[in-house]
Amino acid sequence: MTDTDTDDVRLPGGRWRLWEQFALRGAGFPAPGVLRLAPDGLASAADKFEPGEQLDGDGWRDFTGLFAEAAVETAHTLQDIARMPAFREAVAWQNRPVLQSGITPFLNWTPTAAGRTSMPRQREELVAHYWQRFCVKNDTIGFFGPVGWGRWDLSAAGVTVDPGRGLIAGSEVYFASWAIDALAASIGSDPALRDWVAPRRVPFVRLSGTEVTVPGRPAAEVSDGAAAVLGLCDGVRTAREIRAALPAVDVSAVLEDLVARRWAVWRLEIPADARPERFLRAWLDRVGDADLRRPGLAALDALESGRARVAAAEGADELVAALTALEGEFTALTETAAVREKSAGTAPCRALVYSDCRRAATATVGAAVHEALAPLEPLLTSAGWLTARLAERVMGRAKEVYARLAAQGPVDLAAFWFACMPILHGAAREDAAALQREFRRRWESVLAAPPDARRVRLSAAEIAGPVAERFGGRAGDGDGGGNGGGNGTAGWTAARYLSPDIMIAATGAEAVARGDFELVLGELHMAANTLGASLFVNQHPEPGELLGLTGRDHPGPRLMPLLPKEHRSRLSARIRHTLVRDEDYYVALVDFTSDPGRPRTVLSADVAVTERGGELVVVLPDGAEFAAVDVFSHVLTTLAMDLFQILPEEAAHAPRVTVDRLVVARETWRLPAADISFAEEKDEARRFVRARQWREQHRLPRFVFVVLPTETRPFYVDFDSPVYVNILAKALRRLARKDPDGRAVITEMLPSPEQSWLTDGEGNTFTSELRFVAVDEA
Repeated sequence: MTDTDTDDVRLPGGRWRLWEQFALRGAGFPAPGVLRLAPDGLASAADKFEPGEQLDGDGWRDFTGLFAEAAVETAHTLQDIARMPAFREAVAWQNRPVLQSGITPFLNWTPTAAGRTSMPRQREELVAHYWQRFCVKNDTIGFFGPVGWGRWDLSAAGVTVDPGRGLIAGSEVYFASWAIDALAASIGSDPALRDWVAPRRVPFVRLSGTEVTVPGRPAAEVSDGAAAVLGLCDGVRTAREIRAALPAVDVSAVLEDLVARRWAVWRLEIPADARPERFLRAWLDRVGDADLRRPGLAALDALESGRARVAAAEGADELVAALTALEGEFTALTETAAVREKSAGTAPCRALVYSDCRRAATATVGAAVHEALAPLEPLLTSAGWLTARLAERVMGRAKEVYARLAAQGPVDLAAFWFACMPILHGAAREDAAALQREFRRRWESVLAAPPDARRVRLSAAEIAGPVAERFGGRAGDGDGGGNGGGNGTAGWTAARYLSPDIMIAATGAEAVARGDFELVLGELHMAANTLGASLFVNQHPEPGELLGLTGRDHPGPRLMPLLPKEHRSRLSARIRHTLVRDEDYYVALVDFTSDPGRPRTVLSADVAVTERGGELVVVLPDGAEFAAVDVFSHVLTTLAMDLFQILPEEAAHAPRVTVDRLVVARETWRLPAADISFAEEKDEARRFVRARQWREQHRLPRFVFVVLPTETRPFYVDFDSPVYVNILAKALRRLARKDPDGRAVITEMLPSPEQSWLTDGEGNTFTSELRFVAVDEA
């Protein structure tokens, strides 16, 4: 590190400190690539027709001829894209069957105007859809969305890019956790190996003497032998070790009974981790019988060899062959399908393996950008108000639950947690929605945007007073707020973090240096240090540096709830928080997904809940105390993460809001899909003309991103490109047919493809954003 890395980087008020390092998220294909799909001159030719004008006659015939020529030219361009080895390899990682079903037949087709029937057009759109994702989406996955890194240097002026060599500095292929779980289940199904498995008590089962208590049920009395066995079920001692410790007890019979009662788990379990195969190998190595462990090790060796072939594959064909072979090996070993079906309860990774990469380019950001970030401070302050009030309301309800339980005797965390479930899945959601409405109302009064305004420009000085008035109080101060940090009703520990995504709109690093740039706020991730996610930490050249930054934020230990391995898009091995230090505590509430041998991992049934000075605290078996709000940290963060919206959500149009040089909200339209008539046009040329007229009617920019309830991700649209207009029209038709009242959310693309400052060694430019971490030190 340089000396500047250790200096504080703070926003003007001093309350918010920025981490010295930040993530550099960017696309893996150059941004101008999407502009190749906008035929020269076609848009201006389409704009010669007036709205409502009959599209016929000689002028229309001339245009349709021009359109047909452009369509064939675009088809050839899309074929050129589809032939690119890197494009084919990226598609192979995303959706391998598409190469055979869509890309190969598209490349075997000879584009002609007459030959552009339904199926070739669908394949054009398929290639174009992947292309926009690879060129202009700041996803973080594989070589087409590599993780980059940067640092502050306030002695410098603007932005400096060190492009490194090539695009990628390093990459690794990881097993999906479900794949290793399936292998572990297959290995553990051998009855002879069960003695080497360590049973564990379920986290919410309390053992006191010979009394076993499960929340919501009467206490059960068990024999001395059963109590002794359950007391040794710590997930570390194997069944054979428990048997040796209790020679007078039929341990196997007792364990079977404990499992049947759902008081204990006795199966081979792999902790949640980005590299779960290491835990499986370590367990196999501990099996004392060489004949028993040999088949399991051979199976794991086979899968790891297959993964190595995937990692070494060069080009799409080698990658497809390696992935196919790995899937065949996996299915043969586990008798499990090698690709999971989509499910509401599973994480996005449905394949056996995935790849994450580190970008070769690094960035240094200087004083000009730091000064332009000043308006971020009032936004973060208001976010702190939001998280504090959410914690205050939820914990207010939790105190009522505690009082009810405490009236009956001592309260353990397991009983408290389950008694709070109706709040967390009901009233807390209502509280969050109500707070979001109030948050937007307060910001609406701060911004005081004129009706029908397209641009709202304010200074940080203008909004400082109103923000302080509406969001500057502390929790419990009536209409004020809270500082969003610390414990108790002021917020939960993770709420000290806010992670803003900031984009720099500039034509290059030189433009930033001369002050010709704007900053754009993308997302503001609430109550989370998103750089602690596994996908970032594992792609950092020195992960210990991130742990060091965490230690500065938290000089003492933290209490962190253990989470399920995966759940929808919110939780998976890739996004699991991994900046956890040895001094931090884990508490298993329901799920036990940690290494049982890790010190400072406790079960909820063994934790007491009590009250200190009017606040709820939890007392761990070793006497350590933490604010009870931290037990709810993941639930609260999940509730809070999408609450930050400063403009009305129901408005058909919201303006771009700029404070000094920071765009805090991009111009957005929310329009009923059923009312967008150009989407129903059957003829491509007419659809293109009518789409451009519709765009002009609503004063939309050329480049936008579109979010639809029927689409899994936002997608890019260029209104100068017929193929992207076709993609938009098809998506709008799907939405209108599924939900006649469904609305399309259309947001200006800012920065645009031409405003890309991140370069590689060959001078190519890429879309990008800086993922900062802000720490509340109030």
